[in-house]
Amino acid sequence: MAGHECYHCKQWVEDGEAHDCWTTTEAALTQDLPEDLQEAWERLHEAAVSFGEQRIYASHHSIMFSRKACYFFVRPKRSRLELCVFLGRRLNVPQVKRIAGETRHKVAHLFHVKHRDEVEAPLTDWLQEAYRLEDALAAAPRPRRTTKRPKPRPKHGRTKSKPRARSMKQKRSR
Repeated sequence: MAGHECYHCKQWVEDGEAHDCWTTTEAALTQDLPEDLQEAWERLHEAAVSFGEQRIYASHHSIMFSRKACYFFVRPKRSRLELCVFLGRRLNVPQVKRIAGETRHKVAHLFHVKHRDEVEAPLTDWLQEAYRLEDALAAAPRPRRTTKRPKPRPKHGRTKSKPRARSMKQKRSR
C-alpha cells in the first residue's frame, strides 16, 4: 500500500485519501494577503525552492522552511510578512528589525517584508546562507574535552568537609 505518515498526527495516510488533521495550510495562511504581499510571498517561496531539497509546511500561524531543522519561517500578517531567519552570525544591518534569540550556533533575525522588491539580494543571500548553515555545522568537527569538568560548587559557599563556625553561645557552653 502506497502512502505516507502524517508529520503532525503520525497517522498513516493512503495515496489519494483526504487527510486534514491540521487545518492550517500554506494557501490558508496566504489567501487573504493583499496583492503586494501575495507577490512578495510568491517571490520568497520561489527563492527558497531554488536552494534545493527541503520541506515546506504550515504550522499554526507560520510557514516553515526546513531541512533537518528549520532554517527560516514566515508569519503572514495583514500589513507585512514577518520573516525569521536563523544564521550562524549576528547581522548588524538596518533590514533586521530585531534579534529574536541566540543559541550556541544560531542567531534568529526578524525581518519585515512589505513588497516583492524587498525579496532580493542581500535578503536572498542571507536565506541561502541559512540554508547552507546546517551543512557547515554538520561538517565542523566537534571539540573533544581533554580535561575533566570541575566539580560543582556547593550551595551557600560551604562544603560538607569543613565544620561550621560556632556561635559565641556554643563556644561559652563548652
